[in-house]
Amino acid sequence: MFKQLFIVFVFLCTSTIYASFILIPMDAITQTNHLKAYGITFWSLEKGNTAQWLLNYEGGSFLLEDNEATRNECKIRGVTFRVISDTQAAHILEEISSPSKNMEAVVLEKAPKIAVYSPKDKLPWDDAVTMVLTYAEIPFDVVYDEEVLNDKLLLYEWLHLHHEDFTGQFGKFYGSYRAAPWYLEQKKAAEELATKLGFSKVSEEKLAVSKKIRDFVYGGGFMFAMCSATDSFDIALAADGVDICETMFDGDPSEVDYQNKIDYNKTFAFKDFTLVRSPVEYEFSSIDMTRKRRSIQRTSDYFSLKEYSAKWDPIPTMLCQNHTQLVKGFMGQTTSFDRDAVKSSVLVMGEIKSNREARYIHGVKGKGMFTFYGGHDPEDYQHRVGDPKTELDLHPNSPGYRLILNNVLFPAAKKKKQKT
Repeated sequence: MFKQLFIVFVFLCTSTIYASFILIPMDAITQTNHLKAYGITFWSLEKGNTAQWLLNYEGGSFLLEDNEATRNECKIRGVTFRVISDTQAAHILEEISSPSKNMEAVVLEKAPKIAVYSPKDKLPWDDAVTMVLTYAEIPFDVVYDEEVLNDKLLLYEWLHLHHEDFTGQFGKFYGSYRAAPWYLEQKKAAEELATKLGFSKVSEEKLAVSKKIRDFVYGGGFMFAMCSATDSFDIALAADGVDICETMFDGDPSEVDYQNKIDYNKTFAFKDFTLVRSPVEYEFSSIDMTRKRRSIQRTSDYFSLKEYSAKWDPIPTMLCQNHTQLVKGFMGQTTSFDRDAVKSSVLVMGEIKSNREARYIHGVKGKGMFTFYGGHDPEDYQHRVGDPKTELDLHPNSPGYRLILNNVLFPAAKKKKQKT
């Protein structure tokens, strides 16, 4: 008990000039805008203030230094907050430190520098992460192949990949959209970029990009991927040195019996998957569950978040912070992952047990980490080409979008050795 009180005392003494603190509750009832609350915390860190993430306390609340600028920012952005005394803060931290409570207070040190991998002409609503970062007012830079191949990722701590195809098959849109002007324009632009960067094929250029991203993670970076960026990234790594693209994609046939040449040891998350050879099928491999989940109705499509020990496993606990354990499902080119294709070393943090469907997974590679989140847009159930933009003003408390922002804020946490 003395040690716990000493920790509380040390935290309060680091801010002795502050007679009070700002508590931003993150429970389902109190908070009016969960998404912008992350932006406030990020903003406060950028200003050089201290912060703590109170894991499992009122939905994963934030404890910030109290000052007039932060109060005003909360009011402007519509974020619910309470000003509490140092004594009240001490009592909260003492409660959290109790061994009987599945809670933990994690110090947030420095706002990470964020990069979003995206073509410069991509529309904002093509990427849920770009939308929520903009909505939460969290700054980010857009990078693409040229920046990645020129080692610009060394400037960042956090990288996001979304609806991308790293296999060189142009998103497997050939079957339905091969005559569509937008498809022809994107294919031409990708081929011209590959040529400019010194590659004879788009697949070769995307593989080189994938390897740079792999090295970014191995060197200590954090990668977050959604939708088709998840499985296509791993497929590209596994198919290194193997031609899996048909003639309409790269000008020559794929290798005979290429399935048996796939190396699963090179992947981040997936194993033992079978590639979809047909160029007209809108699917990359057996990893994705989209066509295996037809029995799940939209009204009952929810996945559950796992609960971890906040004190012993703070990393997955941070990544799963939410005001509900059940999150609405949503579709994408890659909706979710077949559990049989997920490596045993990878944590499945969100799942539908009834059909062995993994929705939200996390792993470690080298000195870095990655999180894969199935689906395209947490508030657009079945996103289609040409669908209108999601208005996040209508979904300020979205549990699905909170998972994205958990990953954005996570690299700010003071590094603490994971005990499992």
